[in-house]
Amino acid sequence: MSTLPNALSRRAIAMLKAVGEGRAELRCSCEPDLRVDGLSCCDQNTAHDLARAGLIRAVGVTAPGRWAPAELTDAGHRALSGVAAAA
Repeated sequence: MSTLPNALSRRAIAMLKAVGEGRAELRCSCEPDLRVDGLSCCDQNTAHDLARAGLIRAVGVTAPGRWAPAELTDAGHRALSGVAAAA
């Protein structure tokens, strides 16, 4: 997944915004699942892609399988700011 704004789907952008607003959590595992507002995200493949691309991560260290708050990485912030600039 590229971090260029035009390479992100609308769903990926919405997920990044939810993470940036502090509304998301990641289940700590090799393929982290995402939930927003306490509900499982409908597109876990995109959540995995965002994590693998280094755009989101769990805050702090927690045991495998546990939920932790999600945050944007510096690359995630840049990707979102690029989307806002392109809009």
